[in-house]
Amino acid sequence: MSSALSITTTYRPPGVDRPYDDLIHEGDGLLRYKWNGIKRDEATNRSLRSAMQSGVPLIWFFGVGKGVFTPIFPVYVVGEEEENRQFILDPYPSTFAKHEDGIAEQFLRQHLRAEFRNRLFQAVFRGTVMRAYQGRCAVCSLQRGWLLDAAYILPDTTNVNSASVVNGLALCKIHHAAFDVGILGIRPDLVVQIRPEFMQEPDDLMLRPGLQEVHGRRMKVPSARAERPSVDLLERAYERFRAVNGISSKPIDPRFFLPIVPGGPRTGSRWEASLFDASED
Repeated sequence: MSSALSITTTYRPPGVDRPYDDLIHEGDGLLRYKWNGIKRDEATNRSLRSAMQSGVPLIWFFGVGKGVFTPIFPVYVVGEEEENRQFILDPYPSTFAKHEDGIAEQFLRQHLRAEFRNRLFQAVFRGTVMRAYQGRCAVCSLQRGWLLDAAYILPDTTNVNSASVVNGLALCKIHHAAFDVGILGIRPDLVVQIRPEFMQEPDDLMLRPGLQEVHGRRMKVPSARAERPSVDLLERAYERFRAVNGISSKPIDPRFFLPIVPGGPRTGSRWEASLFDASED
């Protein structure tokens, strides 16, 4: 039996369960990859078992959109849990070795696994956000992949939907940096705001088109409603922007709002913004 060369995790939109529950185990930090079907000797399962025995590296294709995958390489099959019908994957196979370690070795293993977890989530997060925003900056519409970042609305250290597309924005390098340091803010009604002192700066070849001219512009959002930024997260991020810049709370122009739909996913926020037609202008 030839060894597998790759594995695949299927994409599902937010709120829809994947057919296989591939996950990172909280106990050891290693990925669990479910069997294909329920039969131990199914062809895909046998090829993964062969890969485990030969120690060959695999490419993991993780779905971030319909027909769009982010490759993660390398990962190794290092074990199998037949009772749960799943394989154990590790990017650093030596970390799975069963032997006594000193404190330094244990720390190194934990560090490597944490690094893998971060690399995994960052790769999937970027792929999902870039696909949702069609590879364009949400503020200026720049469409050059090497100049775009997948930015967190709230830092991933908050663990609030951190790796979800609803906590992400596709931003060019300058707008990402400005957002992170509080120069650029995004109101929960999707209107871009620039720190007041920057609006008063003299004309500058970079400052005027890069920041001053985007003040008051409505941000572009994904066409799929389930992938649009969370109003609650935008509100929290904007509160931080106002605090950094000493901006007092002011009522928002009611023209930016649409009627609240009872029972809708965003009902309950005082910023019930018109996200439904925000991509049109």
